[in-house]
Amino acid sequence: MTPYEMIKTNLDSAVPFASHVGVKLLELGDGVASAELDQREEVSNHINSMHAGAMFTLGEAASGAAMAGALAPVILQMRPVAAVASIAFKKVAKGRLTAHAKTSREGAALMAAIADDGKVTFDVSVEIQDASGDTVVEMTVNWYVSAVR
Repeated sequence: MTPYEMIKTNLDSAVPFASHVGVKLLELGDGVASAELDQREEVSNHINSMHAGAMFTLGEAASGAAMAGALAPVILQMRPVAAVASIAFKKVAKGRLTAHAKTSREGAALMAAIADDGKVTFDVSVEIQDASGDTVVEMTVNWYVSAVR
């Protein structure tokens, strides 16, 4: 099993809240990931669109998967923490949403920083789109990752 397959297989147990909300990881690679969330009553709001908290969870989960993908060879020896997040709601969101996440630096550069300093901080940009491809959310999550002590 590749490190990417291991991360994808174990995301549900590593982040049970995202699974509880209904987030499904679609793809994972070096610093990239995509995930989806289907609208249901449990994740809808009072105007019958996707709840803001559900969209935040989708975006944060995709960002975490991209972060883990960038650090796949060493992720089990790391302690990642989402330090800061910003989110902009661009359009009312309904139906199936797909989040696309990408790290600001490639995995090799992030791992080199950890080797040199024992830690690294970096951003993951996330775009969430509806089924028609319209952007409904733009999000940035800043991750702080350090070696487990």
